[in-house]
Amino acid sequence: MFTPVLIAMSTGAVVAIAVGVAVVLLIIIVIAMYNKLVRLRQSCKESWADIDTELQRRHDLIPNIIETVKGYATHEKSVLEEVTKLRNQAVADKDKSPAERAKVEDQLGKAAGGLMATFEAYPDLKANQNFLQLQNELSETETRIARARRFYNANVRDFSNGIQMFPGSIIAGVGGFKDGEFDFFKADETAREAVKVDFGS
Repeated sequence: MFTPVLIAMSTGAVVAIAVGVAVVLLIIIVIAMYNKLVRLRQSCKESWADIDTELQRRHDLIPNIIETVKGYATHEKSVLEEVTKLRNQAVADKDKSPAERAKVEDQLGKAAGGLMATFEAYPDLKANQNFLQLQNELSETETRIARARRFYNANVRDFSNGIQMFPGSIIAGVGGFKDGEFDFFKADETAREAVKVDFGS
């Protein structure tokens, strides 16, 4: 007579414990997924800061290169002016989105590469130690920019996947994570064209 009551209470207790454990597990999973999205967002911000640092380094190097070159190649004035104009535009655009900045930064990179290729025709300039050092620093900076872009784009991809795939999409919607929060840093169409160098003038 007493045993069926104990069995009934035990079954109810077991069900209550099972439901409680399931709820706790669900809460833990939701928290873990939310924290993962926060980590992915922070990785995007951090990797963008890395690109920004390298772009700033490029912006700082270009005026020094232009000043070094001015004395050697006075008839290359239009090339120097174009690089200066793009550099100033890139500095002014530093608070814009990665997609907007990519356009001018790619044009600046192309123009700076063209500037370096153009001055290969000047033996005195090529022998100038200051110019050679600046040229090497710019080359290293361009390599680091490319590396930082790849890392940033990988983080943006992971973040986008995290907020688009189920069940992360539900957590992202509730947590305020948005697709398109970070743009891929990609080359502008004009930057895809090959650098044209003319030594005939």
